[in-house]
Amino acid sequence: MNYFERAKQYRAKKRLGQNFLIDGEVIDDIIEAADIQEDDTVVEIGAGLGFVTEHLVDYAKNVIAIELDEDMVRELSKIKADNLEIVHADILKTDLSQFGEKIKIVANIPYYITSPIIAHLLGEVDDTDNRNRNSISEIVMMTQYEAAQRITANEKSEQKAYGLLSILAQFYADVEMVRFVKAKSFFPAPKVNSAVIKFRVRKTPLLELSDYSFFKKTAKACFGTRRKNLKNSLSIGGFSKETIQKALEALNIPETVRGETLSIEEIGNLSEKLKENL
Repeated sequence: MNYFERAKQYRAKKRLGQNFLIDGEVIDDIIEAADIQEDDTVVEIGAGLGFVTEHLVDYAKNVIAIELDEDMVRELSKIKADNLEIVHADILKTDLSQFGEKIKIVANIPYYITSPIIAHLLGEVDDTDNRNRNSISEIVMMTQYEAAQRITANEKSEQKAYGLLSILAQFYADVEMVRFVKAKSFFPAPKVNSAVIKFRVRKTPLLELSDYSFFKKTAKACFGTRRKNLKNSLSIGGFSKETIQKALEALNIPETVRGETLSIEEIGNLSEKLKENL
């Protein structure tokens, strides 16, 4: 199937971050990663010209294609499949729980809203009963390669990769990078490479904490001033010097380390100790 020739007939809209995936091998890998069963409901975010949609309807019981662009909605309507529902909507304003329980998400998103979309699908770390997350079992998402590195990073990764996006993505999901995707796999080709990420959603948070909002504040402080040591970062983040000193001493954490050297679990322990010593 010549996706390139089909994509050339349409003008991608930069304001919507449109780049059409035209690589059949990548499309096949997305379908394989989604591991769709015959009784699954799949919600596709950013269905575009329907190149992935055409395959999803062959495997899933129901496919809900969510698309913001009216022109793309008209193209999607040309797909003749009884199990396809097309929704003209902004994903960031869509309550996914309306589509049922244990839905699977396949997403080719505008890269400039990667963090807002992940937050919308999974909820913030202190949103322990998020409606969308409670309805999702897995997410297969195409995103910018640099963002994929940040999403899957940990404290042992390059310091610039590990940060708040890592925590947001991993707090309610197990994440893995499925594959690297070259820029030429899209038309028009973007200036950056991409990657396919898979999220296996958990119903419980990664850590059991007494105060998830306080953890969020602690994490923001740890990564807020990367060039400063942990003691100074926490101080700038609003914690008193006495509280910081007691917490670091209790956990045997040197004041001179930087926040990005702490694992999510260690940031959780630090959060608990900071709160305990207020």
